[in-house]
Amino acid sequence: MGKIRVAVAGAAGRMGREVVKAVLSQDDMTLVTAIDLCHIGEDAGVLAGFGHTGIAVQPDFTQALIETQAQVVVDFTVPGVAIEHIGQAVGQGVAAVVGTTGINAEALSEIAALAAEHDGKVMIAPNFALGAVLMMHFASIAAKFCPRAEIIELHHDAKLDAPSGTAVKTAEMILATRGESAEDRKSEEKLTGARGAQLEGIHIHSIRLPGLVAHQEVLFGLDGQVLSIRHDSFARSSFMPGVLLAVREVLSRPGVTYGLERLLGL
Repeated sequence: MGKIRVAVAGAAGRMGREVVKAVLSQDDMTLVTAIDLCHIGEDAGVLAGFGHTGIAVQPDFTQALIETQAQVVVDFTVPGVAIEHIGQAVGQGVAAVVGTTGINAEALSEIAALAAEHDGKVMIAPNFALGAVLMMHFASIAAKFCPRAEIIELHHDAKLDAPSGTAVKTAEMILATRGESAEDRKSEEKLTGARGAQLEGIHIHSIRLPGLVAHQEVLFGLDGQVLSIRHDSFARSSFMPGVLLAVREVLSRPGVTYGLERLLGL
């Protein structure tokens, strides 16, 4: 079996550059094209700090996939663009690994319909850090015994969506496994939003500050005790093992696979 032919969309962005560097470092993958509307014509490897590759950043997504015969495209763009890219990719028979955050339930349904129509293969994950996936899994276990929970998520100040996809998915996993609904004692907010957003009674607090990368803490409260489950990503390289695992797995998984835990047997 030959090397997996990988395209990267959003290649000039912070996550895209990490993906470019990670793919170029693998023995079983080859970077065939880099796509972005910024830094057009510049060497993707140089942008990523890897070195000269001869692969210039291209602006036309579909043309780049067709010309390079890509097998898998990794997308770290923005939700509206990512959804459009997925449609174009599956239409060309190219599998998609999507790390773009902010894709909601309605968009997931739209993507599932596109994949079904074209026999497409799509892998979407709110978080590709293996530790973050374990954090969510442990939270879902704890929810069986601790129905009262709140989520604090902290990200860099350039993150576009709040709450994060990881926080929303964590709340959904807690709701799916907790044994009973939790009574939330009412408190008067002196400032609107002081208790954060809510997803079916689970409070989610979003913090955006420079210096942060991606961090989340889930707090469970019981009489006389608190359980804290926390994960911290201090560098974007922490997401790359999960991205590379998805690239290797997506070609053998028809339809839409949502969440890296599906690949980890959790």
